[in-house]
Amino acid sequence: MELGSTVSAVRSQRVLLGDEVRPAVIVIKDGKIHQILSDISVDVPCEVLDVADSLVMPGIVDSHVHVNEPGRTSWEGFWTATRAAAAGGVTTIVDMPLNSIPPTTTLGNFRDKMQEATGKCFVDTAFWGGVIPGNQLELRPMIEAGVAGFKCFLIHSGVEEFPHVTDCDLRAAMQQLQGTGSVLLFHAERDVQQTAVEDGDPSQYSTFLQSRPDVMETEAIRTITELCLEFQVRCHIVHLSSAEPLKLIQAARQAGAPLTVETTHHYLSLCAENIPAGATQFKCCPPIRGSANQEQLWSALKAGQIDMVVSDHSPCTPDLKKLESGDFTEAWGGISSLQFGLPLFWSSASKRGFQLSDVVRLLSRNTAQLSRLDNQKGSLAPGYDADLVIWDPEREFEIQEKGIHHKNKLTPYLGVRLQGVVCATLLRGQLVYREGCFCTEPLGKLLLIPQEGSIATVKKNSNKL
Repeated sequence: MELGSTVSAVRSQRVLLGDEVRPAVIVIKDGKIHQILSDISVDVPCEVLDVADSLVMPGIVDSHVHVNEPGRTSWEGFWTATRAAAAGGVTTIVDMPLNSIPPTTTLGNFRDKMQEATGKCFVDTAFWGGVIPGNQLELRPMIEAGVAGFKCFLIHSGVEEFPHVTDCDLRAAMQQLQGTGSVLLFHAERDVQQTAVEDGDPSQYSTFLQSRPDVMETEAIRTITELCLEFQVRCHIVHLSSAEPLKLIQAARQAGAPLTVETTHHYLSLCAENIPAGATQFKCCPPIRGSANQEQLWSALKAGQIDMVVSDHSPCTPDLKKLESGDFTEAWGGISSLQFGLPLFWSSASKRGFQLSDVVRLLSRNTAQLSRLDNQKGSLAPGYDADLVIWDPEREFEIQEKGIHHKNKLTPYLGVRLQGVVCATLLRGQLVYREGCFCTEPLGKLLLIPQEGSIATVKKNSNKL
């Protein structure tokens, strides 16, 4: 079956249906899952893609991706980011409002970004808007135009065009968001009064780690939980790094806060003790912390206290990583991993008693729900988009530069052996990736999110590129 062709049915000995892996034939019609047949010997009146015993499950929905287009396309772009996504079994990404120039903080800027993305996406793409000081009157127009929600920073974002917000800014934004059903995402770190860290060697990771202590996340999350309870606006904590604020989060939820939280593959896969001197490809904010903290994150994930796992794919050009000096304090903070989220998660999770159904819940269904795409993405059931990842959970591979499809190949995972090889990716029933090769034309759509109680509900929820 040729790349780019429309698949009418997929047969496998291993299809993940709910909590059970069993033989099935998935019948596809008009890009949707039409029927799931348990009798795989049944005569289906169409060509069938038989994948033998490769595992079939819903495509990954990565709700935290920095594509950086327009404006910083030397860092990444829609073409390269979405090809990398397809190669990793990711069928939907949600693009962050920064580090593109301009950022997605006005209706005009959102339209500019959609225009840039048109004709370049190999997987479906939705968009977060941004909250910055003074843009509160842009929020509702952006909701009506179809953004999935909004992100803000409580600390310097790293780029001047996306300034962080004060409590006053947050209150103004949350008043605008009340009653919309939209969600506000928080980079949850806050500057705190603390004992100055002694001047340390900037090439030692410990120097950087000491400059971003757990209390910065705890104090930011304290503010978020209070505002979430007061305004009853959906709130979401992105890339939780520290396990210390988990009690605060749990208490707020029990008190009725509509609050969710994610962590990332790098916080679950990497730990501070193993980061070599000068290895600035490991730098991100909040920082990768110690192994004891990492085990607490895994325990929280298993207990349901952390709702989802994302890539926070945040690439840059190699020069910004300051590899020559190895200076952690000056290097750009961000890790590239969009292509490798599924095997990164499964390599560790499978050893900790997680099941394949947990992978779907944490990497597909809950991320789709956060982005208000859960009526079409993240589940393998009739009526849902036929977005499928076909993979081998047992097979191992080594990450090599030649196999990386991100624009910039620098990643802390080079040379790492992982478990779980993506064989093929279907997007709305179309074969977009198979065994290292891509369809020649981008087949992704831009996804516009209809909002309850807004004029957006009468608009189509997607525009074909």
